[in-house]
Formats: sequence, structure tokens, C-alpha cells
Amino acid sequence: MDRGALLDIESEGLLTDRRELDRISSDRSEKDNTMIKEPLLRRRINTTSQIALVGANVCPIESLDYEIIENDLFKQDWRSRKKSQIFQYIFLKWTFALLIGLCTGLVGFFNNLAVENISGFKLLLTSDLLLDKKYVKAFLSFAGCNVVLAAVAAALCAYIAPAAAGSGIPEVKAYLNGVDAYSILAPSTLFVKIFGSIFGVSAGFVLGKEGPMVHTGACIASLLGQGGSHKYHLTWRGLRYFKNDRDRRDLITCGAAAGVAAAFRAPVGGVLFALEEVASWWRSALLWRTFFTTAVVAVVLRGFVEFCRSGNCGLFGQGGLIMFDVSSADATYGTADLLAVIFLGTIGGILGSLYNYLVDKVLRTYSIINEKGAPFKVILVIAISLLTSCCSFGLSWFAKCTPCPANMQEPCPTVGRSGNYKIFKCPPDHYNDLATLFLNTNDDAIRNLFSSGTEKEFYLSTLFIFFVAVYCLGIITYGIAVPSGLFIPVILAGASYGRLVGTLIGSISSLDAGLFALLGAASFLGGTMRMTVSICVILLELTNDLLMLPLVMLVLLISKSVADCFNKGVYDQIVKMKGFPFMEAHAEPYMRQLVASDVVSGPLITFSGVEKVENILHALKMTGHNGFPVIDEPPFSDAPELVGIVLKSHLLVLLKGKVFSRERVLTGDEISQRFGAFDFAKAGSGKGLKLEDLDIQEEEMEMYVDLHPITNASPYTVVETMSLAKAAVLFRELGLRHMCVVPKTPGRPPIVGILTRHDFMPEHVLGLYPLLKPTSRGRK
Repeated sequence: MDRGALLDIESEGLLTDRRELDRISSDRSEKDNTMIKEPLLRRRINTTSQIALVGANVCPIESLDYEIIENDLFKQDWRSRKKSQIFQYIFLKWTFALLIGLCTGLVGFFNNLAVENISGFKLLLTSDLLLDKKYVKAFLSFAGCNVVLAAVAAALCAYIAPAAAGSGIPEVKAYLNGVDAYSILAPSTLFVKIFGSIFGVSAGFVLGKEGPMVHTGACIASLLGQGGSHKYHLTWRGLRYFKNDRDRRDLITCGAAAGVAAAFRAPVGGVLFALEEVASWWRSALLWRTFFTTAVVAVVLRGFVEFCRSGNCGLFGQGGLIMFDVSSADATYGTADLLAVIFLGTIGGILGSLYNYLVDKVLRTYSIINEKGAPFKVILVIAISLLTSCCSFGLSWFAKCTPCPANMQEPCPTVGRSGNYKIFKCPPDHYNDLATLFLNTNDDAIRNLFSSGTEKEFYLSTLFIFFVAVYCLGIITYGIAVPSGLFIPVILAGASYGRLVGTLIGSISSLDAGLFALLGAASFLGGTMRMTVSICVILLELTNDLLMLPLVMLVLLISKSVADCFNKGVYDQIVKMKGFPFMEAHAEPYMRQLVASDVVSGPLITFSGVEKVENILHALKMTGHNGFPVIDEPPFSDAPELVGIVLKSHLLVLLKGKVFSRERVLTGDEISQRFGAFDFAKAGSGKGLKLEDLDIQEEEMEMYVDLHPITNASPYTVVETMSLAKAAVLFRELGLRHMCVVPKTPGRPPIVGILTRHDFMPEHVLGLYPLLKPTSRGRK
């Protein structure tokens, strides 16, 4: 068989109606060959190299090689490893977990320290001008500080690292699923994520630093796991063990968990968040290392909090590190309270799903603006900043003043510091309850809503106005070119909604209004994020109130169940909108009507065990494939047989070494002496060899190269008649990049085709067979 010839990948027994479906899909694909530009890639062409939206840039993406490539060089390396080298590898894994925890904890503390001091300076300046009755100057200084901070954050994102905009959790989730998107874990993204988040949160936007902290932890882990840098001479021989996607995936999982632990000071919640939400692959050894990493983060933060209690950190208090202590409230409850919790969960699920729907629409609108270039991104951010400032200052201006409660333990009104009972423009011994929520950091606003024993502090109208404002501002703020988390906006809206309900039914309920705020926040988190276990533990670690566990569990289960009736969770929704080819944990029901051979993409290009250099170069130039089947034929085997799969990156290294022969003979021993397993290790940050780096002379084109030493001789294979649903689950559970489809009957070519993640995507499958109907779950 001629090398490079196309294999017939169509099953022999296809029925006439199946052939008709193929004809229809072929006509349809010709019409779709022109790229349709729509916001957030709602419709896209499924090709070998799928496109996705990273920041505001459309770029091709590849899959990650999580599978162990068991070729001859790999086996030789494992056989030659000494006990000291194995111990070194294990020691380095735990050392990296320690370093990730230390670095992420330091960044989390620095983030909080900067936000508290920058926001504190801005709010103190505004408060002093209000006390002097310089109301216009107070507004101008407040709005001016917000605009400057917002513009700096937007400029960093727009001009340095567009991938740093947004939460970052969808990108980390896609990476851990096996999607390699350009620059999402780059050092520039880490830099902008840290400083952009500081300036964005300090600018008074209704956003949080929790999502960006998850992305920051993942970037730190990726940077540590690059195996050093030859460019900057920062490499060490021991780091070569981590020059593969499999070990980097484990490190990034630890980094994501450390980010949650640093943002919420919730180490157990961080582990569960990584397990429940971002990681697609898990094992017990990874659980131990992740737990160790988050424990290190907790110890680091605890040490710095104790250091700052003596006033060594400026305006920095406890904000953000142990946020909302409601343990002083009485958590006894009865039948009426359980009914109220059910009501909270139901309405929270409905409002949470509506929140996701509106975020979807806003993101699609903003993507049209962001496509126009960096200046338009900055202008959009400034416009949203001005709107937020006008709402915060303007709505507080029209709120009425309230006399301070008698027998208060803390000063009322508060002047010159954060806390409850903001004076704003009120006379002495009065406070403005709406300013208490708006003219504070988001963390302090949540703490005020969660505060116990303050049932009379907020008017019903105040809670309603704040809920509507935060709900709307949170929706229009997410999607602008600043690092922005969704946790805090959702908690703010849910806490104000919960306290509103608690105030309304206070006469018939035994629960404190602050506890209702906690339950309201849980209902909104369940309705938007669709997480249960991790959210429950995070909230309990935040509030230090274990007695609320049954009610928090109940409200989360109800809100998630209700919201699932309408749409997906917000992070799943964003992953889909951005175009990441995410492999779901379940297979869609329509996949059970198809078999593996129905969706394999052609043409399929194979190599011989000893292949001509010219054929390899031609295949690499003409295709974007990253894996090629290797087939042995006589005289190297009695009959055509599948040897395995060889990767494009390995072929480039082999061709660069020029271990060629003039005759078609086996040269495996020479290659094994010339190369080691780590010569084929994956370079960090996509800096590997490219086709343009090769310098093959004309006379070398007719020479041969032995592919056996670098061929993965144990690829995962499925028979062509396996159901597509079963193959999809297997592909995802094993974290594969290539799955070989082999024929069921003898006497045919030894391989039918190769399945990649793109072949399992709904738009690809339904494009081939448009008469198949997706389920309602698949359309969500």
C-alpha cells in the first residue's frame, strides 16, 4: 500500500439511509466552509485544530497528551532508573506542592493587602469630603479613583494579556479536561491576573477576586512545572521529570485548589472545589497532595493575619481572609424555618438560572465590542465603572438617615474605618444603611449583611434596592476586560435577597436575619454555579458555623435541582460559549445510535515502521494531525499489523537528529544510543520544535528513518462496532488524545481511523447526522 494513501474508513454494512445522511451532511459541510463570525463562536467549524476564544482573540487549540507514551525509549528509561531517582521524583512532587501553596498563599495575602489599602484610601478620602459637606468633590474623587483604577486594570488586560480577562475558572477547567489553549497559563497572564484583579476589585466593581485566584494558582503551578528554562539558564536536571502534560496536570490541579483556599481561607473547600468543579481526572494520591497544598496556604495566611493584627499592614484588616463569622447567631430552627428554606432554595434556583441566561446574552454583546480592538475594551470598562460609581453614590444619596441603635457595642456611625453604620451625609448619631452596603468593599458589604443581631439595621426598601442593583451590575460587569470573579457578586446578591426574606418573615421565624443572608447566598451559589459539596464546605469554613450544615445542604440541593431545569451552570455555559471542546462526564443519548466508525474523520494517513523522510515531511506539511498510526508490513511482519501511534512532536525531534539510513532497514539500536527518553519531553509554554526548524537536505529526502523506537506500542484501541457513547466515556475517563478504531473482521487494513476529542463534539456528530435529535440537556 502506498504510504500516505487514504484508508477507507466507512463501515461495509452501512444502510441506504445512512448513506443518505452522509450525502446530506456533505452538502451541509460545503455550505459551512465559509466561517460565520458570531459572538463567542456560537457556530464554528469543527476541524482537526478547533478554534476557541481566549480573552477576545480567536485562536486554534490542541489537546494535551495526558497518556503515557510507552515507546522503546520510555521503557528503557524506566528500566534504568535507580531507587535514588525514583525517590527524587517523589520528593520533587511534594516539594512542588509545598512551593505552590507558599506562592499562592503569598499572592493571596498580597492581593488582600493591596485591595484593603487602595479601597480604604479611596473610601476614607470620600468620607472626609462628605464630613466637610463637599458633596460634589466627594463624588468626583470617588468616581475618579474608580475610573483610574478600572482603566489601569483594563489596559493591562487589553494590551498585555487578553487571556487574563474574566474569571479564569472556565479556562482552568478546560485545561484539566485536556484542552491546550494558547497563553491561558503564561507568565504574562499570571502578572496581569494578579495586578488586574487588585485594581479591578479596588475600583468598586461588583466582582470578586476568587475566580482570578483560582486562575492565579493554576498559573503559578504551571510556571513551576515547566521544568526550567533553557532560554534564561534556569534549568536543573531533576526538573526533567515534569516535562510532560500528565505531571503538569497534577500540579495545576493543586494550584486551582490552592487558589480557592487563598481566596476564601477554606482549605478543605479548595480540595473539594478542585474535585467537584475543575478536575476531570482524579486519584487518591492527587487528593493527598492537593490537601497538603491547601493546608500550606491556610498556614501562610494565618501567619500573616496574626502579623497584621498589630497594625503593621496599613488599613488591612481581616477582610477576605476570614470573611463572615456568623457563629454568634442562634441556629435553632423549626417547621416554619424549613418551609422558608425551601422557598429560598426554589426562588434562588430560578433567579440563579436567570442570572446565567443574562450573563450569556451580555457576554455575546460584549464580544462584538471587544472584537473592535483594545481601545474599545478600555472604553467599555470605563463606562461600566462610571455607571457603578453613579449607582453606588447616587442611590445612597436618596436613602434616608436612620438614628443609631441604643446600647451599641461598636461606634455608630462609623467614621474613618470600615464597618456597619456609615454616616454618609447624615447628621450626628444617624447612619445611612444603603451607604453601609454600597460605600464599602464587597467583603465588608457581605460581612454587614451576614452580621447577626442587627435585624433593624436595614430597611426592606434598602435591601430590595441593593439586591436589584447588585444583581444587574454583576451581570453587566462580568465580561469586561478585567479579571473578574463571579463568587462575590453572586454572594452579594444572594445575601441581600436572603436577608430581605428573613426580615419579611422575622416575626414567624426563629432564625437570625444574618443566617437568612447566609442561606440566600447559598441558594444563589447553587443556582448559578451548580456545585453542592464544595460550596457547602466553603460557606461553612467562611462563616465558622457548623450548626447551619443541614440547612445549607438543603438549600443547595433545592436551588441546584430547580436551576438545572432551565440551563447549565455558569462555568459550563462559558466553556461552551468560548468554543472549548470540553468532554462531558456523560455521553449524550443520541450517541448510542451510532458506533465508533460512524464519526472517524478522514483522510487517515499512516506511516510504515521504517518510513521515507520525504513522506513524513509531506504528511507534516499537509496535515495538522498530531498522531499518526504506524503499520508494519512484510518483510518486517508476516501481515499488515498496527505497531502503534507516533506523535508529531516526536517525529520532529527524530528528524532534527537526522538518524537516517540509505536502505529500508531497522536502526533502532542506533536511535536508542543517540537519544534518551527526555529528549522527546514536551517543552514548556509551547516552545517545542516546529516544522520550520528542520533543515533537511535534498539528498536526505530519499533516505529512511526507523519509527519503531518512538512509536507508542500500546495505544488505546476500540473495535469499530463499539457504541459512540461508550467510546466517549472511555475517552474522557482515560484522558486520551487519540483513540484507535480497529476493524472487527480480518483481512482489512489494521486500523479504521483515529478518534480525537473533536470527533465527539456535538456539533461534529450532529453535523454528520443532522436527522439525529439532541436531547434538551444537550441543547442547554
